Amino acid sequence: MRILLILIYLDTIVTVKTNPPECDLLNILRKEKEHCFEMLSNAKVDSEMQKFEAGCDGMWDNLTCWPSSSLGKTVAVSCPKVIYVLTRKEGFVYRNCTSEGWSAAFPVYGTACGYDVNDTTNEVKRAYYMNVKIMYTVGYSTSFIALSIAVAILGLFRKLHCTRNYIHMHLFVSYILRAISIFIKDSVLFSSEDIHHCNAYSVECKVVIVFFQYCIMANFSWLLVEALYLHTLLVVSVFSERKYFWWYIVLGWGAPAIVLIPWAIARQIYENIGCWDVNSDEYIWWIIKGPVILSIFINFVLFVRIIRILIKKLKTPDAVGNDLNQYRRLAKSTLLLIPLFGIHYIVFVIFPDKESNLAMDLRIGFELALGSFQGFVVAVLYCFLNGEVRAEIKRKWRRWRLRKYFAVNLHNQNNSIISNGVTGGTQVSLLTRSSPKEQREFPDQESDVL
Repeated sequence: MRILLILIYLDTIVTVKTNPPECDLLNILRKEKEHCFEMLSNAKVDSEMQKFEAGCDGMWDNLTCWPSSSLGKTVAVSCPKVIYVLTRKEGFVYRNCTSEGWSAAFPVYGTACGYDVNDTTNEVKRAYYMNVKIMYTVGYSTSFIALSIAVAILGLFRKLHCTRNYIHMHLFVSYILRAISIFIKDSVLFSSEDIHHCNAYSVECKVVIVFFQYCIMANFSWLLVEALYLHTLLVVSVFSERKYFWWYIVLGWGAPAIVLIPWAIARQIYENIGCWDVNSDEYIWWIIKGPVILSIFINFVLFVRIIRILIKKLKTPDAVGNDLNQYRRLAKSTLLLIPLFGIHYIVFVIFPDKESNLAMDLRIGFELALGSFQGFVVAVLYCFLNGEVRAEIKRKWRRWRLRKYFAVNLHNQNNSIISNGVTGGTQVSLLTRSSPKEQREFPDQESDVL
């Protein structure tokens, strides 16, 4: 809420860039067309007294304006402004005025201005990213469902309530929020066919991106908390889990907000471009990128230390009995720490930011696909396949079946008693207290009951 108020306040007092030039292409083209017709109209009025024996009238070719020319001349015009905005390349295009009219433009716009209107590369890339979007949408949807079930299981079963599982639950919630933020961001940025999403530059859109960045950072923070907790559990023999847990809460949910507020202010003042979904200023982007990379490297260091500690404890001759089994379970769990700690992100951090277009596309596709299913993998490994969780579910299942079995049998027995009058009368007589006289009168009946 505070971030929203800060953005609204800064939006009213700071005058900065708004939409990127690419988002104003239609307006640029419209203005250029209006200016062309106005110029041609003025030129026609000025040259009413001049008569060309044969020539070419000025025209608008949907990209640039060509002035009137006499026969046999070659006219040169600058590259269209609408193309210059995209390529930032200056050049000239020529046409000859012949007896048959204007010749075709030469060289073609793609060669002269660095932009090929018939190039299908962008369409291919767009199709690729649409497939990537479908893939990570499926991944985040799968993770969302699995994590929601995992949180419900850990929250409903009281025997599973402990500091370790509480931390797992917070991590699961961070993955859920990450998936929700992805869905919201995509619905805002890709709600239309406009690939530049130029109409989505409101304060609400920026708040959506801030929320998205917060969820991403919170997810990395809770990955760090998982590593810190396990490392503390192995290194510190006696520690107050309750006291540490509240510090984990502050680190997991509070630290991302502390980092994100200055980033939002810096974006609003120095780089208020678009919906803040493109990070062109490297220095401002490092406000978020730096802490994330730092948490990834800390996780990697803790991961290596945890492996070394477990190996050392397993090789210790004093580790026998329950201690040895406990260390073995921890070692087995550590092998599964890669998806939990996010160690695979080290690979993406090592790669340079400036790569070839193909390498960048492949990297983004692989990272998004892997990251989208990470929540599902974590839910499976640390909830659905957890021995303690499975044992508790089996115990609850057996108890529920026993209750259902006895409830059904008791219901059937009552129905049979009610439907049979003789049995019902006999049952009632057996449950009532008889007098001694009645017992003497019916000795056989009493012996049969006993």
